[in-house]
Amino acid sequence: MGAEKQRQKALQEVLQDLPKEELLYELAEFFKIFGDSSRVLILSLLQREKLCVSEISELSKLSPSAVSHQLRILRQARLVRYQKSGKEVYYELDDDHIEKIFEQGLEHISEI
Repeated sequence: MGAEKQRQKALQEVLQDLPKEELLYELAEFFKIFGDSSRVLILSLLQREKLCVSEISELSKLSPSAVSHQLRILRQARLVRYQKSGKEVYYELDDDHIEKIFEQGLEHISEI
């Protein structure tokens, strides 16, 4: 087999190994969530501790309504979950995947 045919075969294999277009779109949407510094700050806080809206508001210097708005976006993206405790609702990262993504992003930025 000639070098050109081998190259074409390799390129076809690359195309076959790509995730489906729909998954790539969903991944792009997922990463858009990290494009807002308020959401990143909230995720950073929740990486360390379960917190309620008023605590997040106090620590982040964001209004409670801004925190609630960002938490709604984070919940819809399945990045955070909540648990009721009496009258309070406490938020935390949804799973350890989110923490790993966050840590790897910080590690990457720190290398630059």
